Amino acid sequence: MEGNTFDPDLIRAIFQLVWKRRAAEREKNERTETMEAEMGVGTSKKNRLTSANANALKLSCELLRLFVTEAIQRAATIAEAEGSNKIEATHLERILPQLLLDF
Repeated sequence: MEGNTFDPDLIRAIFQLVWKRRAAEREKNERTETMEAEMGVGTSKKNRLTSANANALKLSCELLRLFVTEAIQRAATIAEAEGSNKIEATHLERILPQLLLDF
C-alpha cells in the first residue's frame, strides 16, 4: 500500500512552500499595518517555524490519495456515460464542484 500513496517528502516540501509564502504575506501585511499605526501601539507576532510531524504527513498523503482516487473514479463514470474510454479535462471539470463539497 505504501507504493500507492504520495511521497511524504514531496508533501512536506509543498507544505513548506505554502507556509513560507503565507509567512511572507503576513510579514508584508504587518509592515504595512505598522507603518499605518501609531508608534508603540499593538504587538508584533513572533515568526516561528511551521512544521508537520510524521503522522500528520502520512495522514495528509492518505487524504490526497483518497481525493485523487475519488476524482478519477467520478471522472471515469462521467466519461463512460458519454461513451468515452478516456478521461479528459472536461470530465474533471464537471465532477470538481461536487467533489470539493464532499471533501
